[in-house]
Formats: sequence, structure tokens, C-alpha cells
Amino acid sequence: MSQTDPTITMRQGESLDVAALDRELKTHLPDLTGTPEVTQFPGGASNLTYRLAYPDQVLILRRPPHGPLPKGAHNMVREAELMQALHPHYPKAPSVRLIVTDSPVLNCDYYLMQAIPGLILRRTPPTDLAHEQCRHLCQVFINGLAELHSIDVTTTGLSALGKGEGYIERQVSSWTERLARAQTPDVPAFDDVGLWLAQHQPEEQPACLIHNDYRFDNLVLDPSDFRVRGVLDWELATLGDPLMDLGTALAYWVEAGDHPAMLAIRPQPTHLPGMMTRDELVAAYVKARGLAPVDFRFYTVFGLFRLAGILQQIYARFFQGQTQDKRFAGFGTVVAHLHQRCQERIG
Repeated sequence: MSQTDPTITMRQGESLDVAALDRELKTHLPDLTGTPEVTQFPGGASNLTYRLAYPDQVLILRRPPHGPLPKGAHNMVREAELMQALHPHYPKAPSVRLIVTDSPVLNCDYYLMQAIPGLILRRTPPTDLAHEQCRHLCQVFINGLAELHSIDVTTTGLSALGKGEGYIERQVSSWTERLARAQTPDVPAFDDVGLWLAQHQPEEQPACLIHNDYRFDNLVLDPSDFRVRGVLDWELATLGDPLMDLGTALAYWVEAGDHPAMLAIRPQPTHLPGMMTRDELVAAYVKARGLAPVDFRFYTVFGLFRLAGILQQIYARFFQGQTQDKRFAGFGTVVAHLHQRCQERIG
């Protein structure tokens, strides 16, 4: 399979002043030469990501979206500093070249990282995948998450990310509040789901580094054997319960028989024949980490609840006219479906 992660011409309203940006970058990185060819990665509905192809090197720029942002969200400096601390111990985290705060050119914080060559599987793979390849990819996916959860946070200097016990309670409370703040009149409220989660919290697993957005489209794979070369998008990483991380990952895992609204927004090709089901992935993770069998209902519901919160925050910005990105127009329908799925599971 060829190495590919196609980019597009910068979207209207999200374009960069390339000449001004180039001048700013060269004041910080004197090794840059020539003029970059700048294109945009089309995936993702949160931060904006650009490819800067200089004559002798390729860099990736990450910046927050335009418009008012939820408090504490889209923290570029935190994400970049986390990767800087993690990379020497976990080379699959990208190497950060530059952090710029309050840029007069972009009017925001942003960072540059070294590009990691390889294959990124987005909603449609660049070529057909055989049944056996899909099965292998699923095992690579789960083994990668298990490896990430085994990182020694003490040696990486990331232990300060943790806030101690109560991670599950904090997450349930936080996403309940976020959903309430982002409520729009055309989607159902999630008060019933938030109450159920508050009343059914399991005993916490020992805290570890969790990614909180672990998906195929955030993995850079070796095109020949699908080995993981890089793990991207560390904005939401923290210390917490690893089963919560698995639950959030599986909320994005769209199966072939899922609702058309989910298939329409799937970020990765998990609907293909041969891909593991969500239940199979849970069993594979438990085996990979040597855990006792787990009742996964709470983590499933929380994953759907959190995904609804993420999408609703984005949809609220579209509903209120703060972004014109038409990709977000159908997010309200998806959020309503996620509410239904939560209700089915909490009974």
C-alpha cells in the first residue's frame, strides 16, 4: 500500500497568509530555506492542521479553529509541551520544532512539528483492504493502545498531568456541564444520561497516560506491515482510567450495521469486512493487558456521551453562525442518535 495522506487547498475562511507566516517562522527557525507550499489536511473537526512543504523538509502546523472557543479547549501550548516531554521516551509522539504564543500573524497560539511519513487510514482507505489485513489492523490498533497505557509516566515527567483520584467523576461532571452549555433547541438534552453515569460509576483502574482521541486517523502506519510509526493529536491526553480511554475510542468505532448517521461521519474505515466489532476489541484489549473480564456498559455509555458533547460543541458553533463549515451541518442529527443509543444501553 502506498504512503499517502492527501491534503487539499486551504478551505475558505481557514487560509493562511503564507508569506507573512514564512517570515515569522524564519525568525525562529533560521534553517528554513525557500518558500513553503502550504496545503490543509481535510480530516478532523476541531483544530486546524496544515502541511508546510519547504524544499528540504516538511513541517506540520497545528492551530485552534476560528471563532469563540470553550474555556480550556484547543490549548496548543499544552499539547506541544506534552509531546516535547513524551517524545524522548515514546518516539511515536511527534517531534515538536517550534511553539509560538499569541502570533501576530495567525492571532493565536500554534506549533510546528516534524512530519512523520507513512499511511494514515481515514474514512476511505487508499486501496482495498483484504479481510486478513483488516483483522491485522485491529490487532495493531489494540496493541498500540495497550502499549501507550503501559508508558511509565514517572520517567516521562508527565505525572504532573494527573489530578489524583476521581478521574471518572470529574469526566462525567465536566461533560454533563459542557453538553448543557452547548445545548441547542433542535437536539435532545442529555440530563438523563448524565444522571445515570453519575449514579453508576465503577471503581477506577490505576491511572496511566491516556490519549482520549485514539483512532486510526490519528495513527501513522508503516505502509508495508501496518506497524505504528506515530501517534498524533495529543490535545486531550492526560492521566486517567485506561478503560475510559478505550470507551472513548470505541465511540468512534463505526460498524457496518450502525445507523446511517454514524456511517456518514465515520472518521476511519472500521466498517470494512474483517474489522473487529466493538465487543471483540474490548476482549482483545483485556487480553493484551492481562486484565480480568470487564463489564463495559458504563464505559460504552460514557464514550457515546462524551462524543455527543464533542459534536454538540462543534454543532453549536455552526448553529450560531460562528463557523460556516458545512461538514458540521448534520452533527445535530448525529447527537440525537447518540442520545438514543445511550438510552438503549441504560435501559
